[in-house]
Amino acid sequence: MANVFAKKPLAVLLGEANSTGHGTLQRTLGAGNLVALGVGAIIGAGLFVRTAAAAAQASGPGVTLAFVLAAFGCVFAGLCYAEFAAMIPIAGSAYTYAYTTMGELVAWIIGWALIMEYALGAATVSIAWSEYLNKLLETFGTAIPYSLSHSPLERAVIDGVAQQGIINLPALLIIVALSLLLVKGTQESAMFNAIIVVLKVLIVIVFIGVGWQFIDPANHEPYLIPADAVVKNAAGEVVRTYEGWNKHGWGGILGGAGIVFFAFIGFDAVSTAAQEARNPKRDMPIGILGSLALCTVLYILFGHVLTGVANWREFADPAVGGEASVSYAISAHMTGYGWLATAITVGILLGFTSVMLVMLMGQSRVFFSMAKDGLMPKAFSELHPRFNTPYKSNLILMLFVGLFAAFVPGNLAGDLTSFGTLLAFVLVSLGVWIMRKSNPEQPRPFRAPLSSASFPLVPIMGAVVCSALIIGLDIATLEVAAIWMVLGFVVYFLYGKRNSMLQKGVVVVPTEIDEEAFIKPDKDNL
Repeated sequence: MANVFAKKPLAVLLGEANSTGHGTLQRTLGAGNLVALGVGAIIGAGLFVRTAAAAAQASGPGVTLAFVLAAFGCVFAGLCYAEFAAMIPIAGSAYTYAYTTMGELVAWIIGWALIMEYALGAATVSIAWSEYLNKLLETFGTAIPYSLSHSPLERAVIDGVAQQGIINLPALLIIVALSLLLVKGTQESAMFNAIIVVLKVLIVIVFIGVGWQFIDPANHEPYLIPADAVVKNAAGEVVRTYEGWNKHGWGGILGGAGIVFFAFIGFDAVSTAAQEARNPKRDMPIGILGSLALCTVLYILFGHVLTGVANWREFADPAVGGEASVSYAISAHMTGYGWLATAITVGILLGFTSVMLVMLMGQSRVFFSMAKDGLMPKAFSELHPRFNTPYKSNLILMLFVGLFAAFVPGNLAGDLTSFGTLLAFVLVSLGVWIMRKSNPEQPRPFRAPLSSASFPLVPIMGAVVCSALIIGLDIATLEVAAIWMVLGFVVYFLYGKRNSMLQKGVVVVPTEIDEEAFIKPDKDNL
């Protein structure tokens, strides 16, 4: 069984990165496209939904500190991603990096976990997109019928009438539309994403600027939730308590960081497009770290304003501000700015759209790399004869993600997306340290600071902080994640291991390999 830890030679990865012609992804993305790609994935459901959720469930006004802690872990992981993406500019992201540093089984574990981040995440966001589309339509006096905007597993009593879901049609249609856009081409998708990014960032900035004058300092006292805090509804019934170690005080900051971490998911998706960057050695670090820095600043300001305009207890009551929390805060506490609530809803829809676009793109690129290695069926690596995109992968994802979106409630996903991403971050951080020890001569166009083989501060901190955030997730999420990972082991040994190109011994170094890229010693790394 030792061969399940066989490593893919670095020379092979670099050869694939330098390959050209049909059968390879086209390099069409610049630094600006990559930053927009990252911001497009990051600012979305996390900012508009998870901010209030973290404040209500664990952090209170200290949600700003939760953002800082989550960003702290992301910075370390981001530096590690940037080093890998510049050194090995190839599709596959964390999966690819693990294959050459920790072996095939670990690479498979990451690839399987990333399904929770990208595919499951896209489906979950599409369901939320459907809900907010209806909220927007309601402002114009219309709405999509309940039966056509909810799964068959959902039912509700609306105005005294029992309603039963049949299919979530809006969620299905948005997945289909974005998948077809990705089939058309990466450059077209990136341009579409860039337009959305500009619009939604403007809406976020307007909310921060306008909302700042409505901040009530009393809402920020106390800054951390007390252990004996209780939230009651209008009838005097207790709707939430905070006894858990990660539900109050500084423990609540850690718990809140695990919740808002979903808001940072996306910057790592930039690395999945490394094989499509025009100048990956320069542009990948800019794309990853630039998008992370920009979003962190906006997140902290957004959290400060939101919990200042409305008291965090209001977000904990489902009948008050528990849903559409941002729109609620504006309507209830910012008199005369009802138009902004509508604009925020539009911003949420735009945010969700770009998040889904990047997630679907990221998942198809991970599958592309896994299929090239034989760990997934060959169809996932076949490129369109005209558009040179992994169209079969996009279409297969469209089918399965679309079915999930149409027929499964979004709340089943929970925090699984955060778990998959955090696990990938832990392994990528450790991978940088391992690569520094095993391949010290490898040139690194971008080198994570304080990451030498003898003093790997950044990789270790990235692994430790992200591991702590995993521990901070709720037990139910960890149990479901464990079941998913066990299923992944079964699939690997029944299919992946048997069809692995590396296990068959048929992996060869491509003829296009640029030998200088990996043979010339890197004196600065010694």
